Amino acid sequence: MPEAPAVPVSTSRASVVRLMVPTDANFTGNVFGGQILSEVDKVAYISATRHAKANCVTASFDRVDFHSPVHVGDVVNFEAELTYVGRSSMEVWVRVHSEAVTGGGPRLVGQAYVTMVAVDPNGRPVPVPRLALQTGEERTRFEHGRLRMEERRRGRAPAGG
Repeated sequence: MPEAPAVPVSTSRASVVRLMVPTDANFTGNVFGGQILSEVDKVAYISATRHAKANCVTASFDRVDFHSPVHVGDVVNFEAELTYVGRSSMEVWVRVHSEAVTGGGPRLVGQAYVTMVAVDPNGRPVPVPRLALQTGEERTRFEHGRLRMEERRRGRAPAGG
């Protein structure tokens, strides 16, 4: 079977914009971190499935730091793009920005690297297309992603351990 052609990073970029409402927040009016992570996972899924043309599952989240709180009434933008592609796994970089609807401009809330794996209907990993790197920035992100993926592999516990 011939190898699928490489796919540009731009093909799989995704963004989701959400207005944060009272049901997203804790009693102090800050949006729950878990709510933000749920949206990060969703936009990572969109980006990965666009690339893989297959269902994808979340394999891991790298460390996530929240740089500023999100409040009820804020508009939050979740932007995702692939940085690295392996055989069946993909690293998706998600950046989260928030802005008050009353103004003040967007502020960085946080970012994460989410590893997604393309799977068949039985949940088994399936190959994904290579990533067509078109800029120096994309090549640098790919190399950094490759190093992070190697670090993740080293950090996994052995089976049965």
